[in-house]
Amino acid sequence: MTIGRVCTREVVVAYTHEPLHEAARLMREHHTGTVVVVEVAGGARVPVGIVTDRDIAVAVFATDCDAQKLLVGDVTREALLTVREDADILDVVQQMRDHGVRRVPVVDTRGTLVGIVSSDDLLEVLSEQLSGLAGIGARAMAREEQRIVR
Repeated sequence: MTIGRVCTREVVVAYTHEPLHEAARLMREHHTGTVVVVEVAGGARVPVGIVTDRDIAVAVFATDCDAQKLLVGDVTREALLTVREDADILDVVQQMRDHGVRRVPVVDTRGTLVGIVSSDDLLEVLSEQLSGLAGIGARAMAREEQRIVR
């Protein structure tokens, strides 16, 4: 199964030059703890970072920075991991584990943002698959019971 089948296609985005408080407002408005930071390249939104509610709390409250002067780009994490929408789910799980991230922007073949996937999204899909696998034995035994001539 590909990541494009399970990712969330409606992504809340912010731009590097926007005030950080705008990212916080977007999070509140959309009931999310993450915004994908994008830049426009060739008319397409290309992810360049992620900002979480935790990033904002650390940037504002754990430093002496003036919150009103911070821009989204000031707290954007570098070395962003992205995955292509045709990537296999298990490969994405491995990459997220290797990079220690819980959310990953999903891009198309041109690098354009098409979605986001979280560890919670993957856990839900994989648990459904495992649950189905666990039920195979019970169904096989029931089928065998039906075949027994009495």
